Amino acid sequence: MSRPQTTAPEMQPASPPPEVANAAQAGDEKERPPLSDHDFKVYNAMAERMDQFHEHFRSMWTVLWGAAESGKRPDDMKLADFIRLGLQFTEYLEMHHNIEEAMLFPRLAERMPQFSRDNGELVAQHKVIHEGLEGLQRYLEDCRAGRADFELRILKQKMESWGAMLWMHMDEEVKTLGANNVSKYWSKAEFSRIII
Repeated sequence: MSRPQTTAPEMQPASPPPEVANAAQAGDEKERPPLSDHDFKVYNAMAERMDQFHEHFRSMWTVLWGAAESGKRPDDMKLADFIRLGLQFTEYLEMHHNIEEAMLFPRLAERMPQFSRDNGELVAQHKVIHEGLEGLQRYLEDCRAGRADFELRILKQKMESWGAMLWMHMDEEVKTLGANNVSKYWSKAEFSRIII
């Protein structure tokens, strides 16, 4: 997984342009003209990038969960490699959330309440996911160090309590960052300075 290439410059929170503020307050899609193809592409860039990260997590989860459900790890994967994959999944997801919460969410929260540290829905979902992620990571680390025997049924227990939340969160985050939503809150020029 690659890290975001750039960060948003430090900026004072600005008021959205009147047309953006009015559209966000009205919340009425019918009053807003459709985005041009170019504007849609600019506004949708973050959602597309986020979905690329999420697709990587989905594919890793699918390998782990598939083995946990079937009771059989992939034929071409040794136990040490399988545990390593699980630990990479936990480390990458934790890093992804840390970057979002430190660099991206505070900027978006200036106008989008879903990203607020205090009561934002997406931040609250991170907390639930993180609790499950910690338990999975501890178990896999114990298995790698020989402090616990690896069992697929235990892997399943460590994954099933928070898996639905993870998948829902990845979908909701991309939808929230989609062009038609973010264009309610930000001018194109402002949003292009936030894009990861």
